[in-house]
Amino acid sequence: MKKFVVVFGALLLINTVIFSLNYIESSAGLQTPQLESGRTELEMADINQDGHIDILSIGDHGSPYINTQEHGIMVWFGDGQGNWNVFQNGNFGYGGIAVGDINNDGHLDVGYGMHHNYSSDDFGDSILEAALGDGTGQNWTPWDDGISTGGDWGMFSTDFADVNNDGYLDIGSVSFGADDGIHIFLNNGDGTWRQCFGFLGGNSTMHFNFGDVNSDGNADFCVAHQYGSIYLGDGEGNFVLADGNLPPAGNLGRLGTSLGDVDNDGDMDFAFTNTNGGIEVWTWQGNNTWANFSGNLPTAGPYYLTQLYDMNIDGYIDVIAFGDSTITLWLGNGAGSWTQDVTFYTPGPGSAEAFRVGGDADHNGYPDIALVSEEGSGWNPINHLRFYKETSVPESLFVFPVFPRGRERFEAGSVLFIDWTCGVPPGRIANMRLEYSTTGLNGPWLMITPNTPNNGRYQWRIPEGIASESCYIRYTAMSSYNRDTAVSIAVTRAPFKISPITSIKEARVVQPVKPNLSITPTISPRNIEIKISTFGLKKTELKVYDNQGKLIKNLFKTWGNGEFCINWDKTDQNRRSVPAGNYFIVLEGGDKRLVGKVVIVN
Repeated sequence: MKKFVVVFGALLLINTVIFSLNYIESSAGLQTPQLESGRTELEMADINQDGHIDILSIGDHGSPYINTQEHGIMVWFGDGQGNWNVFQNGNFGYGGIAVGDINNDGHLDVGYGMHHNYSSDDFGDSILEAALGDGTGQNWTPWDDGISTGGDWGMFSTDFADVNNDGYLDIGSVSFGADDGIHIFLNNGDGTWRQCFGFLGGNSTMHFNFGDVNSDGNADFCVAHQYGSIYLGDGEGNFVLADGNLPPAGNLGRLGTSLGDVDNDGDMDFAFTNTNGGIEVWTWQGNNTWANFSGNLPTAGPYYLTQLYDMNIDGYIDVIAFGDSTITLWLGNGAGSWTQDVTFYTPGPGSAEAFRVGGDADHNGYPDIALVSEEGSGWNPINHLRFYKETSVPESLFVFPVFPRGRERFEAGSVLFIDWTCGVPPGRIANMRLEYSTTGLNGPWLMITPNTPNNGRYQWRIPEGIASESCYIRYTAMSSYNRDTAVSIAVTRAPFKISPITSIKEARVVQPVKPNLSITPTISPRNIEIKISTFGLKKTELKVYDNQGKLIKNLFKTWGNGEFCINWDKTDQNRRSVPAGNYFIVLEGGDKRLVGKVVIVN
């Protein structure tokens, strides 16, 4: 295989050793099975808990068995050196995937949204599902009773988070393209789920991620969707749109969305690509307000997907973007200034179909890059899964805390993902011990886990009854070689908060107590913007009627409470432009009905 090396210009001091970041392609084994075309989603996780990062997907348009041998849940098992070996199980595919322990048995499980739900049994016959793993990464048991979106076109990007802080991971997903909306289901812990939030309608560019945007201890999410990008959660499963003064989302939504704390203040900030292919980063300011943190990032370019991650482990989040064969990394300084560090290229045409950073495949302590790029000449280019690993060689053992970063807030009894990276000298194997303190840096230190593989992530259910603003996590890396034992200890850079469960009431997002409908403008040049609040309603629908009471279009359907912004493009159900005249926008939910009038002139 041709080796492709990229040299980064940044230098980083760790354990008195200077490293210059270098990347080399490490894709041996990723050519099987051959992919086809279209979007997909990748996750990096140690699915079989052997200490080595694996890559997971349910494939692109070729899954299952469409011009390829792709099918079901695909796991490319890593060997700790950047080599891969695939195992596949299931008769479905084309979509997104999430990884986490949804039943708290210590084995990693999966959730996935798809377009090709072709299976003849329960494993793969719905467009959004969850399945339990057995610790091997090869066998899966459906665990998804009650997950039903009300759509039939398909779901895509999927993620896990403890939405209601009960100690179980919940699932969220965004639709495959148009119409099937966004859906979030709460995990009852017994294999059944219940929808707490969701809606049908609107276009999507298929990105969805949970994170805590306002640092209140409750899961929020960002999404690439026509109706908005940022939704704040209240810890009970309700969500409020919080785009505030962000640039308009447009008919496809903001593209390539990602979350990360770029200014180190404890909340998560927002990155995306604009319609000109440029990179934008915005920081949360509170009170539904955002500040442009893009600085000297390009306002236009070839980019489509973004990731926010500390790539050079200096304590500041960086932004890395991919699009049209081009991957570029800008190093952040926490103050809104960005230094372009490197640009490299995949073979053309290089359409960005998937992008993920963060896993450390070779245990050198630096995050690596996985992507899917559409490549080839002629009329039928195909997707290629590629992996790029950072090549520096640690001379001594070191560990670096990745998350929590400090200043975050978490709820007692909820699930917390603890992330780190650990550099291990060649020939050694390291394990991790994790402890926490609620009384500052001097402890006492309480055990989280005495021994876990050095795979970069541990899922911790925070004990109930904790209330402290001075919490830390201590990471201890342990490695032995020829009777020589090495230990490296690191602690969360700044304190974070853990609040008792009762504090959810105090931290709750301020919500309207009544349903509401507003329409702007009443005489529209192009789109009718409709803002609704569905609090107090169940299974709410938004419809358009003409002056004779004829149904013109079903605009929107939602489950659960929330605030939404919907654009009507003045077309009917068949996507034909409606004639000039009076139209009525009707919000219906149970026995409640709100009506607004619009006048369309040609």
